[in-house]
Amino acid sequence: MMGARYFAKMKGTTTSPPRVSLSEVAWSWIGAFLGIAAVAAINFNLLNGTDMVMVIGSFGASAVLLYGAIKSPLAQPRNLMGGHFFSAIIGVLCYKVLGSEMWLASATAVATAIAFMHITKTLHPPGGATALIAVIGSEKIHALGYLYSIVPAALGAAIMLLVALLVNNIPRTRRYPEFWG
Repeated sequence: MMGARYFAKMKGTTTSPPRVSLSEVAWSWIGAFLGIAAVAAINFNLLNGTDMVMVIGSFGASAVLLYGAIKSPLAQPRNLMGGHFFSAIIGVLCYKVLGSEMWLASATAVATAIAFMHITKTLHPPGGATALIAVIGSEKIHALGYLYSIVPAALGAAIMLLVALLVNNIPRTRRYPEFWG
């Protein structure tokens, strides 16, 4: 009986949301293109040949939220900035302390980042990836140490936020952000 109730939860409780309009698709595409282009242009044109990096994989997931799900609480500025910044610090710390056991450093970084984002009201799913990248990233990422939390994590997120503020408020049908704090 108890098992049936447990598995019944997996059926879901609602239907799939409706499709978005073509206009919404177009503005999401434009925002994502410009946001990632800005971060990638800095990475490949200004930082090329240095030990710095600006593009991290978790920014792709942030782009989905910032430009495609702009009303989501997870896409708001506090969540974006805090989620990446705090998770980067946690990831670097876990790599430094537990890096000899990469499986443990990886799991601890992501789990601790999620817990910390919950506590600080900065839950941003790509933050989990930012923490994980600090552990499993390249030597270039590891060489940054705690600077990783500033560049690329905070600065890249700030650039994407600026693009979100500009692009998401062009059409009358969109407004961003829903809240700041």
